[in-house]
Amino acid sequence: MLRLFLAAVVAAALLAAPALAFDNTEPLADKQWYITHDEAWSFWPSAPKLSPVRVAVIDTGIDGTHPDLAGRVIMAKSFVAGSAYRDELGHGTFVAGLIAANPANGFGIAGLAFNAQLMIAKVVDADGNISVRGEVEAIRWAADNGARVINLSLGGVRDPLNPTLDTYSPLEEAAIEYAYSKGAVVVAAVGNGPQSPRTPWNFAHYPSALPHVIGVSAVRQDGSVPDYSNRDAVYNDLAAPGDAIFSTIPTNLVETARPECANRPFSDCGPAEFRQGIGTSFAAPQVSAAAALLLGQDPSLAPGQVAWLLERYADDDNAATGCTTCPNGRDTYTGWGTLDVLSSLTALTENASLPAPDRLEPNDDAGPWAHSLPPLPRTVAASLDYWDDNADIYRVRLGKGNALFARLTAAGRASVRLTLWPPGTKTVEPRTVRERLPTSAVAKGRRVGGQVRLSFHAKVAGTYYVEAKLLSQTRDPLQYRLSLAR
Repeated sequence: MLRLFLAAVVAAALLAAPALAFDNTEPLADKQWYITHDEAWSFWPSAPKLSPVRVAVIDTGIDGTHPDLAGRVIMAKSFVAGSAYRDELGHGTFVAGLIAANPANGFGIAGLAFNAQLMIAKVVDADGNISVRGEVEAIRWAADNGARVINLSLGGVRDPLNPTLDTYSPLEEAAIEYAYSKGAVVVAAVGNGPQSPRTPWNFAHYPSALPHVIGVSAVRQDGSVPDYSNRDAVYNDLAAPGDAIFSTIPTNLVETARPECANRPFSDCGPAEFRQGIGTSFAAPQVSAAAALLLGQDPSLAPGQVAWLLERYADDDNAATGCTTCPNGRDTYTGWGTLDVLSSLTALTENASLPAPDRLEPNDDAGPWAHSLPPLPRTVAASLDYWDDNADIYRVRLGKGNALFARLTAAGRASVRLTLWPPGTKTVEPRTVRERLPTSAVAKGRRVGGQVRLSFHAKVAGTYYVEAKLLSQTRDPLQYRLSLAR
């Protein structure tokens, strides 16, 4: 079952935000501590002119009459009953405000991504039910209509050890692979303990626990990690503020009985769950907004490069930053660390050695997921990322009696394994215990390392699958060359 990632309400004081590199001049700027915490605008001495970037918010819809979101939506579609411009639950309007509330209209708040053009997909009905098929269709709709960033502040429980709890959907994975292939950065909340079997929960929810998705957890203003923020040793990629978050709410949810709330469609005048906005739902859109700022600065960036800049230039969380449970380096609580837009933009403009885009992605499993190679011999250049894309699978056609020779050479020190899987293989990368490997490998590399070879003589004709899998935890994506001959 998919859920919106809004955690239980707690009391917390909002502190006034110090001045930014250029000022947030909106009337409620003092409630937006997270903009300063993210260093969202610190890179520029004055408001820059960035390329517009389409950001899809796949959620509960949006309040089409909200004065702080007027003119910020370029496209909207509902995949459930009701208009995309009506948000009965408020979640989507809150998320949209964090990304793209008008920063220069003298009203309310400022969205982090002042260059964002919102694409709204409503996939949650008025009763809070989320359709997986609606989400899948919405992701494809966003990708087909030019979304460069897709925000998913929703998801379903992941428990790879218990198939009765695990909500993995191959349709959802296929949609995200499609969006990635079209150039979209996909960002998803890792989920909250209250929507998990227990708190804290040690697995990121889907879709954050899928390849090519930036999974986002939450931190408080003091740097600590709340119990409700799901942990994950691999799929928790990045943290962002997720506590005491202030944003827009639909005008129909404003508590009109409170005189001070007249003409104030913001979270402090909404239902209890929004007054001190808490949850990984509200951390994820800050990362989506950061991705839009990077793409606005350099529209040529590939999705994997955007993810690398955001993750590898995050602020490492440890005891010195307020996270007493976080060891130095990448960890299960905050991934690579807390979002730092200034560091990411600085790395981009100071010519950091960006990883080369992998033009053969997505190729993350057997069957239709694999990349089909032209007739052999063939040499391909690609990359593996232990944290987000640790396996590449290639589809090759062999006739009866054909011999296949494969050689993989990595650009750095690493442990890579080469495996050949037989025709009919459905999966070599099972997501859950329900997907046990149905077949045995027909050949394996002679050793594991940075230079790996494999040979095989086919007894039956068919489509075989060559798998390259990274086993060592490298900081950066591992570039490699794979040569295949027949």
